[in-house]
Amino acid sequence: MRDSAVDGFDIARPSFRPARADEAESVAPLVFASGVREFQFFLGVPAEACIAFLRFAFAANNGRFSFRRHRVAVAQDGEVVAVLAVHDGRVTLLDDPHVAFMLLRFFGFWLTLGILRRGLILESELPAPRRSQKLLAHCATYESARGTGIFSALFKDALNAGMLGTEPGRELVLDVLTSNTRAFELYRRLNFTESTRIRKRSPKLPPELESIRMSFQRNT
Repeated sequence: MRDSAVDGFDIARPSFRPARADEAESVAPLVFASGVREFQFFLGVPAEACIAFLRFAFAANNGRFSFRRHRVAVAQDGEVVAVLAVHDGRVTLLDDPHVAFMLLRFFGFWLTLGILRRGLILESELPAPRRSQKLLAHCATYESARGTGIFSALFKDALNAGMLGTEPGRELVLDVLTSNTRAFELYRRLNFTESTRIRKRSPKLPPELESIRMSFQRNT
């Protein structure tokens, strides 16, 4: 890491741990930052409403936005400075029904119909993990702490903790926008490589949401 203090965050000796439900206020904006274009296309509402929904869904006990799927890097003052989520393909069967339920509770019936239609379009580009896969998602760092190595440290901590499921027969994958060259290069440094595309892209998908799926390569 290059800087030990960034905008009041002391990140010289961060700690890493599972996220907590009571951190929804600070983590939801980070989750939104991990995929601003994707979330705004999917939810079809302004940024503030996207973050409000993510805050609501993060505090839930289950689902792909739940705090239980997330791990955080925490500065010495207790502030969350980075986040990631892991979705295990063996336990994601009920994710879509759960998201639909959360959307209905938060947005109501008519808005949810449109959201679900856009979700099907987005899924053509960002497919759910297969049973043999874990999907790394919601990867984000507090803006002023980017470039300090904090996310790489969080990723390596999750890897060492066994959270990422990189044992033989299991594959760790992630998706990154083709336009996000900074993130692409970061994932390359973390030993991810581009995967061969196996699904046809939806013609209704906005061009700016074109993505690359990458796969983690174990050191041999």
